[in-house]
Amino acid sequence: MIRAQIPTYTADIQPIFALHCSTCHQPGGVGPFSLLTYQDVVKRSKFIAKVTQIRYMPPFPADRQFQHYANERGLSESEINTIQSWVKGGMAEGEKPKAGMGKAQVESSEPRKPDLILKMKPYTVHGDGREDFRYFHVPMNLSEDVWVDAIEFVPGNRKLVHHSRLMVDSTGTMAGIDGIAEDDPHLRDFQKTPLADEFMYGWVPGNDRVTFPVGAAKRIRAGSDLILNVHYAPSAKADQDQSEVRLYFAKVPVARVVKTLSLTENNVTNQPFQLPANTRPAFYMNYGPIPDTIRLLSVMPHMHRLGRSMKAFAITPDGDAINLISIADWDYNWQLTYFFRQMLVLPKGSTIIAEAHYDNTDQNPLNPNHPARTVGYGWNSTDEMMNLVFYYVK
Repeated sequence: MIRAQIPTYTADIQPIFALHCSTCHQPGGVGPFSLLTYQDVVKRSKFIAKVTQIRYMPPFPADRQFQHYANERGLSESEINTIQSWVKGGMAEGEKPKAGMGKAQVESSEPRKPDLILKMKPYTVHGDGREDFRYFHVPMNLSEDVWVDAIEFVPGNRKLVHHSRLMVDSTGTMAGIDGIAEDDPHLRDFQKTPLADEFMYGWVPGNDRVTFPVGAAKRIRAGSDLILNVHYAPSAKADQDQSEVRLYFAKVPVARVVKTLSLTENNVTNQPFQLPANTRPAFYMNYGPIPDTIRLLSVMPHMHRLGRSMKAFAITPDGDAINLISIADWDYNWQLTYFFRQMLVLPKGSTIIAEAHYDNTDQNPLNPNHPARTVGYGWNSTDEMMNLVFYYVK
């Protein structure tokens, strides 16, 4: 009788974690603890076995039956069973690779190094228990145009940085915005200046580095500067942050320029965008007909804590439906940029349609307001939003 071989960490478990888990679970990563070593994994083995078995981890909120994505997360039945067998079988480490063995494989899996790292000036978050929204000016010192095919935001203080929006200014006149609060009346003076890119990238918990398809990139002109809009969570004590942006330059000729299309509350058809207390409202978007054919690379939906579900699709002039995104159980703590497996072509004259459902009742355990109060548009996590952000090329 042949006995089934018991999995080992080195041969069976480590490859699974390298593929699905270590992007977030590493020192300084989004995950609350590291899973890079055998000791890291063994220490939490029973917990890992549980959350992977019920598919709580790795998280991927979008419905993969509605649309498929290039950056899908999720373990196969075989991978889940391997983890279960390893934990039940005693969590053997297995034989480590001998010196010189597997060197080529290790080198090929080394993380890509950024071409430009930009750090904001250190900022002291006030310990007054209030949400804080700040703008920061970060000089890029570019002497020539660059093509960026991957963008990453690394929060310096993961406990307090809630989200960040990256923008590009090419006028050289925005240095005075550095450190300005969202409610500072002088901010309006800077908002009159047209930006070269109003949404280069958005970071929220769970969102990874974005990497565009080969041959597609964002262009940043010489002399441009970064503008960061950072949202800090309430803190009871003063603390510091010095977040950074990592840019990766295209290594092959760029055939397509990546642009951003943002749908916001202004595109809601059943205005006003307001959620009365103790109601479960739904809002709808209708954008189009689009003036030119575009090719969608990705979609990033955004709501706050009252969001329950969101769905979006496009209708072509011939009446065909193109599924974009469907999230039946919205998770405020896991908001991703979903890259389509293939570019989705929206012909000229197509319309993008979206619907979002909210729960602003006292029965909603995620409601940040107790008792429930009427909520409208706002950047605070106690307010609400309805956004769809697309990367596209012509």
